[in-house]
Parts: sequence; structure tokens; C-alpha cells
Amino acid sequence: MKTQQAEAVVIGGGAAGLMAAAILAERGIDTLIIEPNKLLGKKLRITGKGRCNLTNNCDNKQFLENVPCNGSFLFGAINKFGTADTIAFFERIGVPLKTERGNRVFPQSDSAHDVANALEKYGRLKGVRWLNKRVTALKISEGVLTGVQAEDTLIKCKAALICTGGASYPGTGSTGEGYALAKSAGHTVVEPQPSLVPLVSDDDYCPEMQGFSLRNVTLRVFDENNKLVFEELGEMLFTHFGVSGPLVLSASSHMRNFDEHKYRLSIDLKPGLSEQQLDDRILRDFKKYQNRDFCNALCDLAGSTMIPVLVRLSGIPEDTKVNSITKSQRAALVQLFKDFPVSISGPRPVAEAIITSGGVSTKEINPKTMGSKLVKGLYFAGEVIDVDAYTGGFNLQIAWSTAYSAAQSAEID
Repeated sequence: MKTQQAEAVVIGGGAAGLMAAAILAERGIDTLIIEPNKLLGKKLRITGKGRCNLTNNCDNKQFLENVPCNGSFLFGAINKFGTADTIAFFERIGVPLKTERGNRVFPQSDSAHDVANALEKYGRLKGVRWLNKRVTALKISEGVLTGVQAEDTLIKCKAALICTGGASYPGTGSTGEGYALAKSAGHTVVEPQPSLVPLVSDDDYCPEMQGFSLRNVTLRVFDENNKLVFEELGEMLFTHFGVSGPLVLSASSHMRNFDEHKYRLSIDLKPGLSEQQLDDRILRDFKKYQNRDFCNALCDLAGSTMIPVLVRLSGIPEDTKVNSITKSQRAALVQLFKDFPVSISGPRPVAEAIITSGGVSTKEINPKTMGSKLVKGLYFAGEVIDVDAYTGGFNLQIAWSTAYSAAQSAEID
């Protein structure tokens, strides 16, 4: 068994790990990142479709309002290192930023690689070391962390920060290993569930429209009591299993406890038109195509992939001449455009989720320090903790804030 030493070990070289290492090194602490991937920040580099929505330009109150799972736990962390601090930090290390719709903050270059590379470069500049291995065990003696075992190497240390991410995107290294390490130290792990995830539908017309995307539509989500739980304008697409795309991923984070709730989607295909305006538009099209069959008269209103589905769901026979369609049939068609239904049977597997809901119980972590209440010298940061937020840069802000808090609080004396 080889032996090494470091004052602090950061387990995981993702968003939280890179930030934690940078802050530890700023304190003058000898820091070692242990990461099994050859590339640091592998998942960070693909976030936001490769653009990296790294935070949200909002105040701390608004931030906490966007963290539905254990948001109050983050009160101390976000007040130590909030969204404004994140923006200032990244611009200080050479990543110019910009704010877009919904207060989403991106690098001006639109490159997630620039964010990851800047963190890695800054860490190395401050003396952070890196070991390309997988952590297999924590060394704990009488409730005190004494070291970390990484395959054939034992690293003696005074503090270890678990920043391994959740169980989503396992190809990037987020395989849930942090949960096993936490459990070995006596921690409770809340069962991981997918969040920000595509949705499965049993409707046969979803696979029929596989690959067909919708732009500038309004997606609404209702629960079994017909209560509106989500509403937003944006883009989505149909898949072989159901629906996906930005709108659907955002909606999924509001659809929790599928075991207890049944959800349905309603898509307003023409949100810019009132029902009367849409009816007028349909009348104009029907006049334009008055000698056509119904199935051939919707080409100006819908994509060719969706037209057969609209025809079928409207209940109007496809060979009906448009000049013979009744007012009540037309009203049903208007309603279908304004309320296109998609039933939901559940989410896709957690491995396909962008974010994992669940993780190390917040009840066993000091919210002021991110330190374990069970093991002295053990800390947690990022997605491995049972906190998650809506889309818009809030989940990465959780990573930055908890990493900063843990790194500032880590005791090495």
C-alpha cells in the first residue's frame, strides 16, 4: 500500500470539487483532488447544452424560493457565498459572464469548457494537486477522519470533502459512490430520485411524433386534482418514450413523488392567440383550402409530423371537406390546439436525469459548515447532499455555495 499526505482531500473533481479545492488552496491549505476521470469537470463541461448556466442573477431570497427540497438548509451557505459572489469569483478568475432570459448567467463565450478550465487552471495556480484514482474507503478512528483510501494508495489527511455528485449521468463519473462513502461513515442517504428528467407517456402518438420539436409553446402540468403545478413558455420535443426538451426538464422538477401523484400535461400550441383569434385563423385557412380534405388543410397551422395526430384526436374524419366542417367541430379543433393532452406515467431512469433528488440527509450535516455531525473532519458539498432546485442555474449555485462553505470551514489543525 502506497502512502501519501495532504492536509485536505477533495473527493470528486466536478463543479463542487473544483470550487472547494480552489477555496481551500486560497486558504493556503495543501489540497489534493482525487478524481477517477482523466478530465476534471466532465459533467460541468456538458451542462446547459455545453453553454453552462452557472448561476442565476437573483438575490438570496429568490434563490431559496427556487430550492423546493430542503431549501432552508442552504440559508447559511447562500449567505456566505451567494449568486453575486459567484459572478464576481468567475469574472475574477478570467471568465467574463452575461445574463440572459430568466436571469440565467452564462459565460460570454457560451462554452462550458471555459468555466471548467478556468477552475482547474486557478486551482493548479494555487497549488492544488490531482490524483487520478477512485476513492474506495474513508479511514475513520474514534469518530475522527484520518485518511482516504484511493485504490492502492492511502492518503493521510485532516479533512475530506465528499463532492462526488449524485447518480445522474453516470458516464461522467456521477455513479453514486459518494452515497456509499457517506453510508460507511454512518450517514443516512435519502433514496436518490431523478429530477430535471425526461417524462414517459403511454400515449401512442408520442412515438409516432418521435423527434418532432415544438417551439414557443406553453406547457402546463396538472396533478390528479386538476391543480396547476407548472406553466412556462418554451421548447420541447416528442420521443419514442414520451416527451423531453427544456420545458419538460423544467416541468419535471415540479413533479415530485410520482408514487403519490398522477400528472398530465397540457400543451398550448398557439399561446399567442386567444381561442377567438385562433378560430378566426382556422376559418381563414379553411377558406384558403376550401376544396381540400381536412387532413390536407392544416399545413399552415401545424407541422406535417403532428397533423395526422391532430386530425385523429379532433374526431373529425380526415376526408371531410373543410367547407363542410361545423362550428362545433371547429370549436373542438380550437380546444385541441389550446389544450393538446399528454398523459404521464412517470420519469425516465435516474441515470438520464440532469440532477438527482435525494442524497446524504441534511439532518446529519451542519448547515453552517457542511461538516458531518457524525465524523470530525468529514464534509459534504454539491449534489451528493439531499438538496436540489429548479432549472435556471440554481443547482450549480448550490454546488458553489456548499463547496465554498465546506472549504472555508474545513479544520486541518
